[in-house]
Amino acid sequence: MAVTPNSVGRKVVPPLPYMPEKKNAPISDSVDRASFSSTKESHMGGIAQTFTETKTSSYLRNEYIQDEDAILDDSSSGSATPPELVRPDSGRGMLTNPHSNLHGFVCPCDGFKGWKDISVRGRIASRSSGDLKGLARWDWDLKADENVKMTGTTLKDNGKNPAGKSPFESLPVELLGAIIDQLATDIPPGGFTARNIDLMSLLLTSRGIHSATLSTLYAQVTIPHSRIFRKFLSHISAHPALGTIVRRLDFSHFNPTGAGMSARERAQTQNLIPETLLQALLLTTNLQEFLAQEHIDDELSPGVLKTLLCDLPKLKALDFCACSSTSFRESFNAIINSQMLPSTLPIARLSLHECTILPSSVFDSILPRLTRLTHLDVAHTRITDSALHSIPHTARLTHLNLSKCSHLSGASVVNFLNTHPAAKELIYLNLAMDAKSSEMLTSADLTALIPCLPTTLRSLNLKGSKMGKEHIELLLPLTKHAEELGLGRHLDLCELTRLFVPDCDLSIAEQIAWIPHSLRYIDVSDLSVAQLDLSTLFGSSCPVLKSMTEPLEVLELSAEVLKMLEKAPAVKRAGWCIKEAGRRGWLVRLPREGGVKDEGARSWKWGATYWGMRKVPVARAEVGGIYGHYMFKKN
Repeated sequence: MAVTPNSVGRKVVPPLPYMPEKKNAPISDSVDRASFSSTKESHMGGIAQTFTETKTSSYLRNEYIQDEDAILDDSSSGSATPPELVRPDSGRGMLTNPHSNLHGFVCPCDGFKGWKDISVRGRIASRSSGDLKGLARWDWDLKADENVKMTGTTLKDNGKNPAGKSPFESLPVELLGAIIDQLATDIPPGGFTARNIDLMSLLLTSRGIHSATLSTLYAQVTIPHSRIFRKFLSHISAHPALGTIVRRLDFSHFNPTGAGMSARERAQTQNLIPETLLQALLLTTNLQEFLAQEHIDDELSPGVLKTLLCDLPKLKALDFCACSSTSFRESFNAIINSQMLPSTLPIARLSLHECTILPSSVFDSILPRLTRLTHLDVAHTRITDSALHSIPHTARLTHLNLSKCSHLSGASVVNFLNTHPAAKELIYLNLAMDAKSSEMLTSADLTALIPCLPTTLRSLNLKGSKMGKEHIELLLPLTKHAEELGLGRHLDLCELTRLFVPDCDLSIAEQIAWIPHSLRYIDVSDLSVAQLDLSTLFGSSCPVLKSMTEPLEVLELSAEVLKMLEKAPAVKRAGWCIKEAGRRGWLVRLPREGGVKDEGARSWKWGATYWGMRKVPVARAEVGGIYGHYMFKKN
């Protein structure tokens, strides 16, 4: 790949590849570069439910040295970003921090033929990306002036492998790609550390490594800022082959308040608007995951939604978390009323979490078309009983979030879960309600539901339901395979204890035959201070907080209980601590010295490691951005 260095103050020492000179770091009082309203899991200290939070812009306003030649993302200018400013010699790649010292070239190497002009072992030229996949490698044309020996064996010159023939470069592309994937980051790093700095370095290594790195770099594109989106769009517009590599467009870290610009100034830049977003979607024809959020809901025009729903046959995951603007509702209504939707949609994972403004007609129209549905998050929406039952029988739901759906009736939900073929393999089920505003599940509903829940279930939330001691007996079999459980109202500490240890009045044989529970997290935030009986809970006779209840490590508590325990010395003395995030708080078991630590990662969590997530992830990624806020911070 050709590199044209800036000639001012830089020195090139042949035969080493070009490296720019070290620049002074921008002057700033802040070292936080996490995205707006970002909530991320922190593993410092090894204690569960530890989160870091910030509302800081991804690119802060700073003072820069006079000869800084970066394309700054913090300009307050109201003009649009001129295309000519995105130069190959600007020293910045579209996926790095604008203050990176690396040359961020991410265009194909010289000779890259694109997706449709690659020979497949002597056969007719490839006409599709499927042929390229079958080839399982990238192809590069050979120039006449290149001194390459095409022999059956790899020759070494003075004990060294020829260029491009090292053992690492000779690995199968699947293995090479898997190794390079480990260098990618889902979440922007803190401070002013460049993003994907290791990947940017690999681009300058060799042609073979360059091609494999491009696949990793473009497969999952995170957009934290509108200027970064403009750079990304400029690259795939100039090199359309790069757009075909993109599998995920992630706006969950998008910061709408960066660079200190006003809303009017941001609108005038024309970086991320419906037209440019639509242009990007048309260039990413192999897109599989589109992750949006409330801060870009005005950009989700009818044209954008039509492309997402109708024109991307490989799209598997859609996330519209908290999109609730009037324009978003009107765009969806326009698509529904135009009757342009196909009879079936390829989407398997759909999140309309907190899309409170969407009318019920949207769910009535969309859900019957999701024949391959596995993940559905419609928490706090206007989904109706008829829409829920319209889910095709061919769907195979593993994750279902119906929390705070006040338009659903308990009897209908129970009937769906007990009889619908799509609900037979559930792993995550959230039926939590805010008892102060509405109630979904009555005592009779719980009695009918709990015995029919599948053994595949690992997370069940019944918070807000009308629960009695008779339901504890029904929940006991479920505690032998579930890891998360949210309890309803009207229980007390005695009923809670029965989930972890056998009753004293059982026979000796029954106590010996007792199967230990598998719970690691339990939500008792519906229980008051009096119901939990804190003096007994932390007393010597209560087993709940003792080591005998392991693997239990997290109890979610109400704000009332947390306030009582905030400065209580008995908490630490019992081997526990208090953790809080937003409106939620937990009692967390402290790890024992020398004990085996379970980090909490599970395949069904799709990237999360901590317990009690309120939002269903539709793409495997680390917790961060505004999704982390809705998963763990918002009740």
